[in-house]
Amino acid sequence: MKWIKQEENWRIPVKSWCADVEEGALRQAANLAEHPALAHHAALMPDCHQGYGMPIGGVIAVRDAVIPSAVGVDIGCGMIAVETDVPAERLAEMSFRRAIQEKLKCRIPVGEAVSHPVAQEWDGFEAYLDNNGHISNFANALDRRNLGTLGGGNHFIEIQKSDTGFLWLMIHSGSRNLGKRVEELYHRKARRLNEMYHVKLADPDLAFLPIREQEGHDYFRDMLFALRYARENRRRMMAVMKETLTDFIPETGFLREIDIHHNYAAFEEHFGENLCIHRKGATSAKAGEIGIIPGSMGSASYIVRGLGNPESFMSCSHGAGRRMSRIAACTTLTREACDAAMEGIVCERWKPYRRYGKAKHLLDLSEAPQAYKPIDEVMEAERDLIEPLVRLTPLAVLKG
Repeated sequence: MKWIKQEENWRIPVKSWCADVEEGALRQAANLAEHPALAHHAALMPDCHQGYGMPIGGVIAVRDAVIPSAVGVDIGCGMIAVETDVPAERLAEMSFRRAIQEKLKCRIPVGEAVSHPVAQEWDGFEAYLDNNGHISNFANALDRRNLGTLGGGNHFIEIQKSDTGFLWLMIHSGSRNLGKRVEELYHRKARRLNEMYHVKLADPDLAFLPIREQEGHDYFRDMLFALRYARENRRRMMAVMKETLTDFIPETGFLREIDIHHNYAAFEEHFGENLCIHRKGATSAKAGEIGIIPGSMGSASYIVRGLGNPESFMSCSHGAGRRMSRIAACTTLTREACDAAMEGIVCERWKPYRRYGKAKHLLDLSEAPQAYKPIDEVMEAERDLIEPLVRLTPLAVLKG
């Protein structure tokens, strides 16, 4: 841990594994410290940076309530990694890696507004509707087409090599548009409920739903559905990755698979209480628990074992964490520097920035390695939270 801070007007302290927290994230942490439903303390992971309502890379414990924005819009966003027995030298040729990546692009829809042309079958849709009736537009036509697709932003598909010289497959993705709609619906409900009861909050974006109220129960039900959807989404893409690698290397063996969420809420025992732990851009790191901490595009990722540190609510970082905004990256980084950072890695080069703002007519460099904190510094800052087991470096990166 790097520091602990307690202000006079705060109900709880903030404990940080991030030495230098940016001003916006620090302000959000202060809002958490004043929140009437939070317990014990707020924990900031070393990849902490400003988010919506609550810092990304934050962990909080809430008594008898849930805060939709403290889970976030990409409910169930997380990682899946598979270890193979294939020596990495089999993919030494860039052209061979590029051929594999091209086939993956044909088989997995990639991008923010890209989906399958037809609905995908999954018994999870019918199970949700059978149990709850048609109470919302969750499990709609878009959700069915999006299942088994990557999305955009910082989501990725990577072929990696371990320091011991073997191939790993890794995917970072979540619940696509489903999680966004769940968060937005229940955040509106939370704000109306808090206003009706005259709840005073430092930031109305931290509106909460009591678990004992119907709205809180409904959010938790639909959040769990989004978590199952996100896991199935990753599973399907990984199945395609396995099949594709086997097409090129028929003797491939798959040794183990790890799948984790890093945007969710769960009831857990901490400090002698049953609390609703919210991890927003944070990974569970209970004693002996195996997790995944990805780096940025072009940098190392890690397979880790949790140490069960109670001060972090048994959590750790979910990745490297941004060090500059998307617009700042596009307006300050150069194509030459970003190309150099991706030397030797198969990837598609930089496209025009598609969002509005100052970077509208520039290249989209928002996912370049330089836009993120150095992953090895993040790992060093949380040595009391996790034990690194496997270091992985990228050979091919596919992004939306």
